[in-house]
Amino acid sequence: MKLGKQIREEATIGKAIEFLKLHKNKTWTPTMWWAMILWLVFFMVIVSMVFQYFWLIENSLLSREETYLTIFTLFTVWFLWWVDDYMNIKWIWRTKWLSAKFKMLWLLIFALLWALWFYFKLDFDSLALWFIWEISLWLWFIPFFIFMIVASANSVNITDWLDWLAWWLLLFTYSLYAYITYDQWLLLLSTICITIIWALIAFLWFNVKPAKVYMWDIWSLALWANLWLMAILTDTVWILIIIWLIFILETVSVIVQLTSKKLRNWKKIFKIAPFHHHLEAIWRTEENVVFRFWLIWLILTIIWIILYKI
Repeated sequence: MKLGKQIREEATIGKAIEFLKLHKNKTWTPTMWWAMILWLVFFMVIVSMVFQYFWLIENSLLSREETYLTIFTLFTVWFLWWVDDYMNIKWIWRTKWLSAKFKMLWLLIFALLWALWFYFKLDFDSLALWFIWEISLWLWFIPFFIFMIVASANSVNITDWLDWLAWWLLLFTYSLYAYITYDQWLLLLSTICITIIWALIAFLWFNVKPAKVYMWDIWSLALWANLWLMAILTDTVWILIIIWLIFILETVSVIVQLTSKKLRNWKKIFKIAPFHHHLEAIWRTEENVVFRFWLIWLILTIIWIILYKI
């Protein structure tokens, strides 16, 4: 279908010259593999509904109490970024993508819908902070929810572009939530997590360096926004923030770089932003960056498990 990756030449401000030098050889690698992963999830939901109809299983994967919001999230974010990715490849309407303002507006609208559903329909208005206390946010829960959805989706999107990097972090986190949802007896939600995990493992089979296929933006936005919903449903937001430290670092590095360019006459703090590309430019290999990020993520995950069990 000629769905090949196009390496960007434009940065948010100016040209992405250093980035282009490091990743030019990845041009036209087949992309949009995310479609396989999300279609698999939707397909399994439909199969489970058919099985339930014929009394082969007791419950389908479409559950109002557990999985409605998850599947709704995957579909709404998936649709927008499917259009964006396809336009990027085919250069439809003589543009490489939908405008950032339009995508942000779309994400804000659906984040608002999710927030209202949690607040008014499911009576969520507080967050557990570690094992010390629970803080009630009242109506402030709605803007907090919207901010975290938008911030989490975009921060993970920033931490992409290195083979295996964001993919492994995604696999680790979904594995943790497969465990935590099972531990809380949210078995259908746990099944959704495991379905995604196996799809990601299939992706890895074809993604041993050099990568044969790429997922592109949709996976990071849809799958990671979905993790935030799971954190709310399982009351583990504070734990998710702990293992989100890598993404926070990446996002801050971009903000610092852009601020420096604007206020210091185009002078940069990092060779390339986000931070993992700066390290890549220094060390000259993706593997050095990726393996160290894995180790940091592993340490954060161990801390996460200990705190959760406490």
